Amino acid sequence: MLRRQVTAPKPQWPDRALLAALARHLPQQLRGHRIVSPRTLLAWHRRLVKQKWTQPRPPGRPPISDELRDLIVRIGTDNPRWGFRRVHGEVRRLGYKVSAATVRRILRAAGFRPTRQRQMMRREWTTFLKAQADGLLATDFFHIDTIGLRRLYALFVMEVRTRTAHILGVTPHPTAAWATQQARQLLWQLGDHTAGFTHLVRDRDAKFTAAFDAVFAGEGITVTKSPPRSPNCNPHAERFIRSVREECTNRVLIFDRGHAEKILQEYAHHFNTHRPHQGRNQLAPLDDPNVIPLPTAGSSVDKPWPDSSTSTTDQPDSPTKPQLTALKPF
Repeated sequence: MLRRQVTAPKPQWPDRALLAALARHLPQQLRGHRIVSPRTLLAWHRRLVKQKWTQPRPPGRPPISDELRDLIVRIGTDNPRWGFRRVHGEVRRLGYKVSAATVRRILRAAGFRPTRQRQMMRREWTTFLKAQADGLLATDFFHIDTIGLRRLYALFVMEVRTRTAHILGVTPHPTAAWATQQARQLLWQLGDHTAGFTHLVRDRDAKFTAAFDAVFAGEGITVTKSPPRSPNCNPHAERFIRSVREECTNRVLIFDRGHAEKILQEYAHHFNTHRPHQGRNQLAPLDDPNVIPLPTAGSSVDKPWPDSSTSTTDQPDSPTKPQLTALKPF
């Protein structure tokens, strides 16, 4: 590597793969003098994942002319009560060939707000989520890329009222039968606690079949499907996916399915027992809202402060500053 150029060496991909493989076998004394840092290894892995899943862009639809774009905006401006479908119909009757999605995109880019009917639909869905929060469950899938560029899928369920998250399982090949079995295992683990839930919110993934819904229906839980392409209608599940990625999976290299399950279970324990949530007044999901959490017993904050009237020679080990118990970061 040093012979190839005089300036700072720039490792090629074979060199990076070799360094990443040998980094695990370095002695403890040499781990502080690596050629590359752990942050660099994670950056290399993210770049490999990005290159693997990058596909060439399809040719797509022909571009929209400025004349047609101005016409759509002018129709929307002159008729503020029309929705994008009505504007699309008028444009089609004028002889222009354009899709409804294109009309909606042009109107949104021009600053047009949704019609009153769509605003009512959003308000109704928000009202439903707030009214059913005490007995609401939310579920979804999210993916993880291993160090070998193998994609794994994790299924989880969240109790919306307390924000308690349950990691049901991790698999490289999620199927409808596998998802149904994980649902049975969840209800078995909840036991009598299942009676407190009334609704389950899920998207329209093909792995959520009628058999999956029947498992919850047998316990009196109504399955509610979110509208197509509307992740905001399942906000609690989407927010958990963001948290687990930013705080856990994007910070470590995952080797295989067993490693992924171990990491996710540890994060779920941290998420449920320690991580504060703004929606619960900065309490963790399993915290009692009527009890103020205190530091761990035996920490230095439990030790009394030295009396100012007492000589320092009588207390050689007096603390100078209280220290909280260290927590394992993710």
